Amino acid sequence: MARNSAAGPGRIEDDLARLASLDLAGVRRRWRQVFGHRAPEHLPHALLQRTLAYRIQANATGDLDRETAKALDRLSREGESVIPLPELRGTLPGTLLVREWEGALQRVMVLETGFAWNGTTYDSLSAVARAITGTSWNGPRFFGLREKGRQAQDARKRPGSQDGRKAAP
Repeated sequence: MARNSAAGPGRIEDDLARLASLDLAGVRRRWRQVFGHRAPEHLPHALLQRTLAYRIQANATGDLDRETAKALDRLSREGESVIPLPELRGTLPGTLLVREWEGALQRVMVLETGFAWNGTTYDSLSAVARAITGTSWNGPRFFGLREKGRQAQDARKRPGSQDGRKAAP
């Protein structure tokens, strides 16, 4: 996409500040202005804002070139074996994560290669959260390691594991 040379850094910052102050109806109006069509109904307010913020900046400073966009798309389809998940802050081996769930304290120990809970080792915190709750959760969010509203990442299994679990050592 071509750059809009009339939009300098100050203008972009002003646009982003206004965007951050908009309620859902305002974000949907802004979406129509920027994209020329209605915002998807199923997307939450925060994701609409982030998508708009990206587009505003890309329109002003230039978007990704075609080769980079294709490479990122290919990498996203190939999964965790190519794109490592970011390390979780404060989760060094030996860290004890504690969360109350349905009146009971749940304790999870961070290991070198996973997470231990109730005598079983799991590849991901999301697998632990799923075992605790019986439903799909973003593990880092469940254990309070991510801000509420932050975009969740899919829990991915490591090769050789079943249902995200490995036998306890």
